[in-house]
Amino acid sequence: MQEMAHEFFRLPVEEKMKLYSDDPSKTLRLSTSFNVNKEKVHNWRDYLRLHCYPLEKYVQEWPSTPSSFKEVVSNYCKEVRKLGLRLEETISESLGLEKNYIKNVLGEQGQHMAINYYPPCPEPELTYGLPGHTDPNALTILLQDLQVEGLQVLKDGKWMAIKPHPNAFVINIGDQLQALSNGRYKSVWHRAIVNTDRARLSVASFLCPYDHALISPPKPLTEGGSGAVYKNFTYAEYYKKFWSRDLDQHCLELFKN
Repeated sequence: MQEMAHEFFRLPVEEKMKLYSDDPSKTLRLSTSFNVNKEKVHNWRDYLRLHCYPLEKYVQEWPSTPSSFKEVVSNYCKEVRKLGLRLEETISESLGLEKNYIKNVLGEQGQHMAINYYPPCPEPELTYGLPGHTDPNALTILLQDLQVEGLQVLKDGKWMAIKPHPNAFVINIGDQLQALSNGRYKSVWHRAIVNTDRARLSVASFLCPYDHALISPPKPLTEGGSGAVYKNFTYAEYYKKFWSRDLDQHCLELFKN
């Protein structure tokens, strides 16, 4: 998967630009920064965004170069999805719920992928690869570049570097699992920094509730006087709000009771 990502970003600019779009509703697009239409300062990042589930619906629109792109990325998507669904079962059980509770609430989950490329930056102190944010989806499975660090998470008010580990993924809890767990699980604030002399690459896979999934904490997590931390909302309502506000504002705060 990593080699395929490198191969894609080594393609000639004119080949890649055939896929370029600033429209976040498109199911396949090459873009840059985060939201170029709203930002005052752009991020030092190019990315290929793909919809991955159901595969047979989307794979035909994927790039045909490199020649093995569709095969390699399809196989990767299938394995990542299995892993994500197993993690959701484990999280359900850790909350004292039935194994399939979270999967049932989230419904037939969508799956997206962002292949991120952060070129060398001549003045890295002036921008980020991606500024601090939480993910709007349920679960993110991140494949890091083993050669170049860049991921940081916010812990106790300080940004900490997450060193890449061979043969390991970084798992980010997204906003939907924070709301669904009534705040027991926290969606992680994270960012990507850039450096002056080395490009960095990462592959993020996102599991997303289906649009009409009603995100509401189960009764056992709201008893004992705690109540529901967040109002009930559908994933479609949340996702629309996510793309309409600034990235550094926690979208979940807009849904608090």
